[in-house]
Amino acid sequence: MSIRVEVWGDYALFTKPELKAERVSYDVMTPSAARGILDAIFWHPGLKWQVDRIFVRAPIRFLNLRRNEVKATVNAGSVRTVMNRGEGNLWLSAPDEIQQRAALLLRDVRYVIEAHFDMTNRAAPGDNPGKFQDIMKRRIQKGQFYHQPYFGCRE
Repeated sequence: MSIRVEVWGDYALFTKPELKAERVSYDVMTPSAARGILDAIFWHPGLKWQVDRIFVRAPIRFLNLRRNEVKATVNAGSVRTVMNRGEGNLWLSAPDEIQQRAALLLRDVRYVIEAHFDMTNRAAPGDNPGKFQDIMKRRIQKGQFYHQPYFGCRE
C-alpha cells in the first residue's frame, strides 16, 4: 500500500559522508532521511518503509552557517571507571573544547515523499496492511508523531 506525505521545514542538512568535518548537504533529501521521517510519524515492528520517490516542491537554496561544536566527548570507559571507583571527573570544559565549523545547509525545504510499506515477520496476527495504512493517514492528518521528525540532522 502506498502513501504520499508532504513535508517542509526551515532548514535541512543531509550530510555528504565524504565532507564530514565541514558539513555540506546533498541538494535533495536522501531516501534514508525520508524513511526516518516516515518512521517518526508511524513506527511499528511489523512494517518496513520503502521510499519510492521524493519530489522537490521548493527551489533548492543553500545557507552558509558557522557553528560552535564541542570537539571532545566523555568516553564510556571513563564513566565506568568513575562509577566503579566512586571518584573522578566526568565533565568537559566547553570553552576549551569548542571549535568553529562551517555548514552548508538547505533552507526553506519542501518535499513530497511517496512510499509504500512491506509487512515483516514481526507483525502480529491481527495486523494487516489496511490497518497500518489507516493509522498512518490518521496520524498525518492530526499532525501526530512518535518523535519529532527532522531533516537529516536534529540540530
